[in-house]
Amino acid sequence: MNRTDVTFDSAGISLAGHLYLPSSDGAAGTAPLPAVVVGHPGTGVKEQTAGTYAARLAEQGFVTLAFDAAFQGESGGLPRGLEDPAHRVEDLKAAVSYLATRPEVDAGRIGMLGICASGGYGIAATAGDHRVRALATVSGVDVGRQFREGADGSQPPAVVQGMLDAAAAARTAEARGEGTGMFPVFPETAEEARALGGRHGFEGFEYYRTERGAHPRSATEFTWSSVDRIATSDQFRFVGLIAPRPLLVVQGTEAVTRHMGTLAFAEAHEPKELHWVEGASHVDLYDRPEFVGPVVEKLTGFFARELATA
Repeated sequence: MNRTDVTFDSAGISLAGHLYLPSSDGAAGTAPLPAVVVGHPGTGVKEQTAGTYAARLAEQGFVTLAFDAAFQGESGGLPRGLEDPAHRVEDLKAAVSYLATRPEVDAGRIGMLGICASGGYGIAATAGDHRVRALATVSGVDVGRQFREGADGSQPPAVVQGMLDAAAAARTAEARGEGTGMFPVFPETAEEARALGGRHGFEGFEYYRTERGAHPRSATEFTWSSVDRIATSDQFRFVGLIAPRPLLVVQGTEAVTRHMGTLAFAEAHEPKELHWVEGASHVDLYDRPEFVGPVVEKLTGFFARELATA
């Protein structure tokens, strides 16, 4: 497996990516090859779980591309720290365009893997982009629903209303020249994360804010102007448009967010498959070897079958 730094355009913004190519001495090391776009979780960067999956799939014979979303990581775009669902979807489509131009890639055999927030963004991107031949999600969520209802669906409505009030005030302050308002994505300590978000909140903190998975370019705060963009988005709305292209939904049985995966699966049309990873939480599927290995095996079989021919 070989990794190369690449850049490509997404609606006028330069995105930074890592292109992974199978080893030239491997059984599948001759071009053109099937390819997979790998989208990172919210707050993530290409060096974290997206890169883990991209590298593992490249070892199985796929050309893969992990990249930083616009406004984040090493990618361009201002203001920094903006999470814009519409642009996140555009980024994924731009990644497909980039792969389709690569000489190593068979443009008729491109799939997509969305992890966490990119699971939802991947659904939206695939629904509207017929170049994507197959979609898989791992711990996939609809971030709009998560902001409105909480990760487990039990968040009181007043929470998002309060965030929208703050977002509105921040937009006015920015218009007055007072700068871009930001809010922290994670609490200051693991104890606060557990108190506020239970096991899910703690595991997110542990992955992103400790040696387990921390990266200096991973987002620790978002702009307040992200909030109204996210809260009024619906990544699952057009999941029915993916068919007759195949959908694979991978969820951990212990994931607080598992209800979102089952919702997307229920609203999708055949061909589709819901694959449960016994004992795994949402964040376990980011990096835990005992879970990632079997998931990669499942993804390899799925993409090998669905991207076998153009």
